[in-house]
Amino acid sequence: MQSVVIAGYARSPFHLANKGALARVRPDDLMAQVIRGLIQKTGVEAADVEDVIVGCAFPEGEQGLNMARLSGLLADLPLTVGGMTVNRFCGSSMSSVQIAMGQIAIGAGEVFICAGVESMSRVPMMGFNPLPNPELARKSSAYMSMGETAENVATKYQIGRGEQEAFAVESQKRAAAARDAGKFADEIVPIQTKAGVVSEDGAIRAETSAEGLSGLKPAFDAQGSVTAGTSSPVTDGAAAVLVTTEDYAKVHGLPILARIKSVSVSGCAPQTMGLGPILSSQKALQRAGIGVNDLSVVELNEAFASQALACIRDLGLDTAKTNIDGGAIALGHPLGATGARIVGKAASLLKREGGQYALATQCIGGGQGIATVLEAVD
Repeated sequence: MQSVVIAGYARSPFHLANKGALARVRPDDLMAQVIRGLIQKTGVEAADVEDVIVGCAFPEGEQGLNMARLSGLLADLPLTVGGMTVNRFCGSSMSSVQIAMGQIAIGAGEVFICAGVESMSRVPMMGFNPLPNPELARKSSAYMSMGETAENVATKYQIGRGEQEAFAVESQKRAAAARDAGKFADEIVPIQTKAGVVSEDGAIRAETSAEGLSGLKPAFDAQGSVTAGTSSPVTDGAAAVLVTTEDYAKVHGLPILARIKSVSVSGCAPQTMGLGPILSSQKALQRAGIGVNDLSVVELNEAFASQALACIRDLGLDTAKTNIDGGAIALGHPLGATGARIVGKAASLLKREGGQYALATQCIGGGQGIATVLEAVD
């Protein structure tokens, strides 16, 4: 099998849905601008791109039809470049990366743009016309709200409110420090809007404190422990990574960030969907032939503090190496974009911080997990 690498990473700024600076930007326009930014940043020959694979959790309305193809056209890619939209809820754009790896393995191309987008301002959670299957709704928790699942995990693992709030404060602190040090500048593509250029994240709350969080009411259960401050905010954003064969990247002088070592997906109980990263990470690490102590970098999506803490505990992750520049509680979680963001971020951090292996992993609504192990390239 050919070696597959991450040869570039770019994202839009992430902003709060409905009231943020990207609320009036169409998601297909947002995706197109990030695709153009990735091509410009890496210098890849656009005509060499086999396919644009875009993940989206609620692909309807302005992010409906085959948004990947439409975004490619908006980005002025050559007409020869294909486009495919995929949906694995918030794991969608990590699936884009894994699909590209599979396509390369069967000889169906050398260069792929793997991306994701979600405008949570313009397309609501559950879409515009949710129609749950009555039989499944009767016998399963597949349609349970994500906040309720976070409460279930907090109860199951006895993760108290204070522990969740301390985790959230640390996420905000790390993200604010990274922003202030200019560590996001290289990954962010400034987005042109009708109101002007948006070039910085808008969800980070540097002033967050344990005292402030302690005053918030529970968000999902009046007797619960999960609040808005210990949950990832609804967010607008897009992200993309360039996936190529290692040979192609070297021949064309592309900036190789990391090699994809192994991947996995897994299922878990929908009512505790936040535990999805546990099995998926274990599978990916086993396939890579390494253990958690071999990891130099971990990007674990922070859907909720309770589920992130549970996964850290069960996997035995080193918190000093996990979400070094903050996570989704601070940055935001635009569902379809997150997978590409954390894969690209893990690869970038492996390059920036040094070390041999990185893990990117996340939970998925409905009870799934997904993981990707990356390896440094000498």
